[in-house]
Amino acid sequence: MDPTSEFVAANGLSFEVETAGDPHSDRLALLLHGFPEHAFSWRHQLPLFARLGYRVWAPNQRGYGKSSKPKGVASYRIDELVADVAGLIDASGKRRVTLVGHDWGGLAAWEVALRQARPLERLVILNVPHPVRFREELASNRTQRRRSLYATFFQLPWLPEWLFRRNGAAAIAQAFRGMAIDKSRFPDDVIAVFQQNVLQPGALTAMLNWYRANGRHFGALSRQTPAAAPVIETPTLLIWGEEDTALGKETSFGTERHVKDLTVRYLPRVSHWVQQEAPEVVNEILESWLAEPRG
Repeated sequence: MDPTSEFVAANGLSFEVETAGDPHSDRLALLLHGFPEHAFSWRHQLPLFARLGYRVWAPNQRGYGKSSKPKGVASYRIDELVADVAGLIDASGKRRVTLVGHDWGGLAAWEVALRQARPLERLVILNVPHPVRFREELASNRTQRRRSLYATFFQLPWLPEWLFRRNGAAAIAQAFRGMAIDKSRFPDDVIAVFQQNVLQPGALTAMLNWYRANGRHFGALSRQTPAAAPVIETPTLLIWGEEDTALGKETSFGTERHVKDLTVRYLPRVSHWVQQEAPEVVNEILESWLAEPRG
């Protein structure tokens, strides 16, 4: 069954959601994209989860696609992003939830698990560190601070929007192809989806407000100190493309201190856009790990 698009009301907003799989299944796979992406970034994983018997939802998160774009920076604070995920889980009516997140979607997913906002059966994170580990790296790792300077630039008003919009959103093509190792995974028709997304009225400001709302150290989202941060009990899979130019591999080291049941898979010669650039390997890892009995 091919994915279909529907609108789901959650947390007072309307979310455009790509859906697939058996609507009657009690298992939900909720896939959260990052910046500057779109639900389309999960095009290779939607059929996998559907085949494995899940009802799978890939929402365009607030500010993206045809989902609601609330005004104001404060509308994009992490508390609201977590509430969106909780609201979508509630709207699905499913009791067994596998939460999957990449980039900003991964940060939101980490926070859902840390705050125990909703019960999770499994957690899958792609190329984004645990918030406590990222805070530690920003404090001690000069290289990671340099890699994260783009997030400081995004705090500026209007200029980031102008740069992303100019020349038909050429910077979006550069963001994907410039970082990718296998650039053939981002042909013109794929890039066009992301470019059309950011060129919608109000979209870029909404997308950049995720950074602006959560401060200069955008990854240090958990309010817990390292010693007080709860250990995540949910079985967790961390998949990491090793050639990520924004987030160093070292930010993933030590995650086992914060997750009771952690599996880590590193993918050499794969960039930050891991599930789009290496979908066959990512899907093989997902299928194998999901089949393993836990706890």
